[in-house]
Amino acid sequence: MSGFKLLDDSSTQSAPEASKGPGPRHADQPLGLTVHSIPAPEQVVALQARRKGRWTMLVLMLVCAAPIVASYFTYYVVRPEGRRNFGQLIDPQRALPDQASVSLSGQVGNLKALKGQWLLVSVAGGACDETCSRHLYLQRQLRESLGKEKDRVDWVWLIPDDVPVASKMLPALKEATVLRVPMAGLSGWLAPDGGHQLSEHLYLVDPMGNWMMRFPPNLDVSSAAKAKRDLERLMRASASWDRAGREPAAAGGN
Repeated sequence: MSGFKLLDDSSTQSAPEASKGPGPRHADQPLGLTVHSIPAPEQVVALQARRKGRWTMLVLMLVCAAPIVASYFTYYVVRPEGRRNFGQLIDPQRALPDQASVSLSGQVGNLKALKGQWLLVSVAGGACDETCSRHLYLQRQLRESLGKEKDRVDWVWLIPDDVPVASKMLPALKEATVLRVPMAGLSGWLAPDGGHQLSEHLYLVDPMGNWMMRFPPNLDVSSAAKAKRDLERLMRASASWDRAGREPAAAGGN
């Protein structure tokens, strides 16, 4: 028990007696024994439960992330020999900014609310010149060409000025997301290829909100077929984890 000391019998002898006898004798030293505290059973159970909880959480995180990691690994790394992307992959990817937006109806929102869907994005002023009109047409056609997968993709027109959009365009934009966003906010997120303008490209954003691809400038009907192949590959690669729709729904629209 704690506090007990065990002494050799010789320690009870008198000093003179201990010194008798042939040769030197060393006085015996007391041997101390200490009983260390032992965790209570309920503490052991709680500790085991915490450890099990951590391992369970880690396994769940790995299971949830595995399909996304696998799909990106398949698309970016395991590629058939000779296959080339038409669009330019963005590295590092850029996340949707925390940037205020306003719909054509005046509803205030935030670009981050667009997260949760694939986004095919164009940038052009409200006057919408020839390039803008062509991009809007191609955005709609590319989305429709995906068939049953089209509901996983939103086509988005971002307007960096206050110029009114012509009323004759509104019927064609009923399925589009049209938002006014300051140019400063856009240029800090998207970027054109060298020597080109922001409005010359179409941009692709993944459901996690990352800008991950930029299509070449001056996209037309013939080259749009190559952009479609990129979209189809991405739809297949992400089919295991991406579903149509988002929660909450994006603030904005027309």
